[in-house]
Amino acid sequence: HLVESGGGLVQPGGSLTLTCEETSGIIFSHYIMGWYRQAPGQEREFVAQISVSSYTLDYTDSVKGRFTISRDNAKSTVYLQMNNLKPEDTAVYYCRARPLGTGMDAWGKGTLVTVSS
Repeated sequence: HLVESGGGLVQPGGSLTLTCEETSGIIFSHYIMGWYRQAPGQEREFVAQISVSSYTLDYTDSVKGRFTISRDNAKSTVYLQMNNLKPEDTAVYYCRARPLGTGMDAWGKGTLVTVSS
């Protein structure tokens, strides 16, 4: 069970930090964690991903240099620090947990980020 928080309304150039907490008691460190987003009328798209040890980070090109993904396995939590936000970052942001090996992805219900003046 993934619970996202931290969304809201922010002006262009502003910052937000999204949080995703896993609350069902799984072994969090066995999951590759990611953030996706879906803008109105658009397909859901990949934003960022972090490996189980935080060694490997991946970002979509449009957020490189502005967003930072991180995780705290002891707290079963993944974060997305978003800086220099742009109106085109407006979307519902979803957290995804992908197990190592076999198994299905788990998704949160999303948190809305609106970037507008």
